[in-house]
Amino acid sequence: MYGLKNMLIQEQKHLNDIICRAKEDIKNCPEGYLRISKDKEKTRFYHCINDRNGIYIPKKDEQLPKQLAQKTYNCTVIKKAETRLKQITKLLQNYSDDEIEQIYQSSCVERQALITPIEPTIEQEVKQWLEQPYEGKGFQEGTAEIFTDKGERVRSKSEKILADYFYRNDIPYLYERPLYLNGYGTVYPDFTFYSKRMKQEIYWEHEGMMDNQEYARSAIKKINLYQMNGIFPGERLILTFETEMDILNSKIINALVEKYLINV
Repeated sequence: MYGLKNMLIQEQKHLNDIICRAKEDIKNCPEGYLRISKDKEKTRFYHCINDRNGIYIPKKDEQLPKQLAQKTYNCTVIKKAETRLKQITKLLQNYSDDEIEQIYQSSCVERQALITPIEPTIEQEVKQWLEQPYEGKGFQEGTAEIFTDKGERVRSKSEKILADYFYRNDIPYLYERPLYLNGYGTVYPDFTFYSKRMKQEIYWEHEGMMDNQEYARSAIKKINLYQMNGIFPGERLILTFETEMDILNSKIINALVEKYLINV
C-alpha cells in the first residue's frame, strides 16, 4: 500500500509527541490517585496514596480531584501510545510500500515474461495512464509558439519552465488533459500527474496574470470549482501564481515538487 509507510512514520512522530506531553504534565501531578464514590445522588472524591479508601477531598479543594483524574488519564494514554508505538516501530523495521511489487520486480526478465502480476506495477500503471489518448485545448491562430524541451507546445514561458523542470526530473505529466468538473463542464489543468500513493490524479494550475482583474476573477472561479468537486489545494491541487512584478519562483517550484510529486 503506497503511502502507508509515510503514514506510519507520521503516526510514530505523533505518538512520541503525545507521550512527551503526557509525561511532562504528570511531573506536576500530586502523588497517588483519585477514588470516586457515588452514594445516591452524591459524589465524593478521595485521595488515595497508601490507603485504598483514601482521604476525603473537601468540595472547596477543586484542583486536587482534577489533577489526580488528569494524572490517571495521562498514564492510560501513555500506556496505550507506547503499546502502539512498539507495534509501529516493529512493523517499520521490515516494511516497504512496494513489497508486493518487489516480488515481481526481483524476478528475472525471463520469469517476469511468464507472470501476470496480481496488481500492475507502479511503472505499468503510470505507463498505461500516460498512454491514454486525449484531446487537449487548441491554440488560437496568431498566438506565440512556445515549445518545451520535450517538444510540446505550451501557452507561456512560465509553463515552459514548469514543463522543462518536470521533464528534466523524470516526473511524468500530461499537459492540458481535459477534466470534467460538475457544475461547470470541462477544464484543462495546466499539468496532470498520477499519484502512486493515492492512486489518483494531482493537478497543477499556474495562474500567471494575477494583477489582471478579469484574469484573477476567472482564476478564483476555477479554483472554487475544483474545491466544489472535492479537489482541494494542498491535497490534489497545486497552485502557483505570478504577477508582472512577482515572477515564478524556482525555490517554490522545488518545494512544491518535493512536497507533492516526489514519491507520490
